[in-house]
Amino acid sequence: MRDDICTIPVSEVFEPREGCPICRMRDVIEERMLDYIMGAAMMEPDVRQETNRQGFCPEHLQQMLRRRGRLSLALMLDSRLQELDGQLFQNKGLFQPSPAKKGSKAAELTQSCFVCAKMEWGMERMLETVYRLYETEADFRELFDKQPMFCLPHYTRLMQGCDKKKLHTHSADFAKSLTNVTQGHLKTLMANVSHYCRMYDYRNAGEDADWGDARDAVERAVEFLTSREPQA
Repeated sequence: MRDDICTIPVSEVFEPREGCPICRMRDVIEERMLDYIMGAAMMEPDVRQETNRQGFCPEHLQQMLRRRGRLSLALMLDSRLQELDGQLFQNKGLFQPSPAKKGSKAAELTQSCFVCAKMEWGMERMLETVYRLYETEADFRELFDKQPMFCLPHYTRLMQGCDKKKLHTHSADFAKSLTNVTQGHLKTLMANVSHYCRMYDYRNAGEDADWGDARDAVERAVEFLTSREPQA
């Protein structure tokens, strides 16, 4: 697999100033990985060995199922199922493993995901770039400060990685900016959700009811808490 399959210019995800830029980064990496694995990569022996061994999580199997190229998915599933059969049910030794060992082996084989692993590889490197740009580029610090929001999971991840090793002179500025942006969005979101709840009071009903920005407040709250847009 090429080292650059997951890399994207950081400016591409920060310049739109819409939603959480790290969610956008994750989504771009995820889309590229799914395109890659559903394309020619499924015929590369080293990739097939990894997909046979790691498999795919439920979320990414569903995403692959919704894409074109179902034959690619079927070919990967064919060899993955054979791998599972060989690892779990074709006992070649003289002694049968205990149920607990069988369960542990099944858990080991079903708790990994090829796409998740490659996405994490890409995210680690892209976030390192975010820290480096914030440390060295004044223009990027300004762009970072002007983001409309960071979702809670990505606020957490960015804050956990903010240390003197990555940000020698700007770690305090980074943490302050990240907190200000996230808290500001949270306050707006709390007001919108509260207003949404109040609109179900009979006194606020009617054709001229003023929902303001609250109509999609529940969906936006879920997205803030999970980093994922709610699925219909």
